[in-house]
Amino acid sequence: MSLPSTSQLRLAVVFGGRSSEHGVSCLTAANVLQVVDRDRFDVTPIGITLDGDWVRESASWPDLAPGTLPAVRAEMPAYDWDDLRDVDVVLPLLHGPWGEDGTIQGMFEMAGVHYVGAGVLASSVAMDKPFTKTVFAASGLPQVPYVTVLPREWEDDRARVAARIKALGLPVFVKPARAGSSSGVMMVDTWDELDSAITKARDFDPKVLVESAVRGKRELECGVIQQLDGTAVASVVGEITVQEGTAHEFYDFEAKYLDGTSTNIVPADIPDVLSDRIRGYAVRAFEAIGCEGLARVDFFLDGDGELVINEINTMPGFTPYSMFPLLWEASGLTYAELVDRLLQLALDRPVGLR
Repeated sequence: MSLPSTSQLRLAVVFGGRSSEHGVSCLTAANVLQVVDRDRFDVTPIGITLDGDWVRESASWPDLAPGTLPAVRAEMPAYDWDDLRDVDVVLPLLHGPWGEDGTIQGMFEMAGVHYVGAGVLASSVAMDKPFTKTVFAASGLPQVPYVTVLPREWEDDRARVAARIKALGLPVFVKPARAGSSSGVMMVDTWDELDSAITKARDFDPKVLVESAVRGKRELECGVIQQLDGTAVASVVGEITVQEGTAHEFYDFEAKYLDGTSTNIVPADIPDVLSDRIRGYAVRAFEAIGCEGLARVDFFLDGDGELVINEINTMPGFTPYSMFPLLWEASGLTYAELVDRLLQLALDRPVGLR
């Protein structure tokens, strides 16, 4: 389907959600709603509260205050999600579980509605980091050693699980297996911290991932989108840095979204041969999970120049100053053009099995 120039298409922008990344999703939506072409799209902003209620947000939403994240207002009029069958395309700007993990994508599939981004399988695999690692390993992508901690294992035989983790050596990163935006992530420098780190991660997800830390690392990121013929292409490579002398040991939630202590460097100051390798790995990761639409692929470079893939994010942060749009702006697509490209891809993609 091509976007008509003489009539509007009905676009539902869905954001918020039940995950710990509710505020990040709302911040993304606040910015995307400003650049959608209102001459081409009749836009309905749909918020999902932390309790899972669907509401119809106003066109003036939100009122942003410095250093805070917006939230969906539960007092707004209810929205019946069955009405999604009446829209032409959905832009789901949801992060984390119940939004980026294949659950809402399955609902869109059952409703037979076009939607932006990865399908059910790719979304669920990318959200579950241990399963992502299994797919990446099968594709020959380099990764750090890790241990998956399942709920029953931790509850029934904590000593055995701890022994497996200690074989990784210090330091390690402990993180929820199915969360993003660094929610619940903790770096462990001494084994005395392990129990509390896993407890913290389990507040977000009963399934936990523990990874070897990469020493002397640089955090490098690459965007992937599809061209209109479906071919996946990679952006330039960017680098995330956290200002020295701050309280952040790593690129955590506050550094990402709240206190301005992180910096996006686009393009990254790396050799062309390394950039080409990262871009090739990013496309391979995108294709390995069967992704569609868009993704951001994250890498670590250690002090010895060894490269490992960290994760793939099927709905990356999408504010104008987020890494994903910055990567594509440096690659020749403006923020508004990027949103339009993703909507076009969703409209061109058939609904149902493909």
